[in-house]
Amino acid sequence: MADGLILALPKGRVMQDGLAVLRRAGLDLDVVGGTRALRHEAGDAVVIEMRNRDIPTYVELGVADAGVVGKDILLESGSRLFAPVDLRFAECRLSLIRRRGAEGELRRVASKYPSLATRYLRKVGSSTDVIRLAGNVELACLTGLADAVIDIVETGGTLAANDLEEVDVILRSTARFVVNRAALKLKTDRLRPLIAALKRVVAEGSDPAWIGGSGG
Repeated sequence: MADGLILALPKGRVMQDGLAVLRRAGLDLDVVGGTRALRHEAGDAVVIEMRNRDIPTYVELGVADAGVVGKDILLESGSRLFAPVDLRFAECRLSLIRRRGAEGELRRVASKYPSLATRYLRKVGSSTDVIRLAGNVELACLTGLADAVIDIVETGGTLAANDLEEVDVILRSTARFVVNRAALKLKTDRLRPLIAALKRVVAEGSDPAWIGGSGG
């Protein structure tokens, strides 16, 4: 597999959808689910399974040739990876969230996306402090730790259940196919056709949940 591709994919549903679209683009990827393996010898490629936030680092440093990661993670990381294909699944939005009906200035905002949160707040002319959290960021609003949170929203069900609301949509995100720029030159005979095939496969899809019916 020395001359094969090494692909970084995030754990969970996005990995399954990523494998599905890569197979439709012509890769033979035999990944056995339900195991604790993190590295899979998968036919046409080696697949490395990891946290989505680590993917930009692994691809940018050349440990993986390419990968699948959300636009939100890509922008938060500050990575300058080549991202030639919008895969159009794992759709979500990054939003400013407050308690329903809340008013007044923001003193503190909590987020798992401190870089994007800071850039947004500066753009709207706010010098509000940003607190970096992990896990259920919505708790910061519910407990009074922060006046608002900036977090990912898919269906909005969690917000409704906790009397929270979106005040502003900061960006919309989908999964992207990202490529290491050196690998694009060294393995161009593998990566260029794959990128072209992925673009064709995505162009053929018409339903937002086209890849497997699992869109959020």
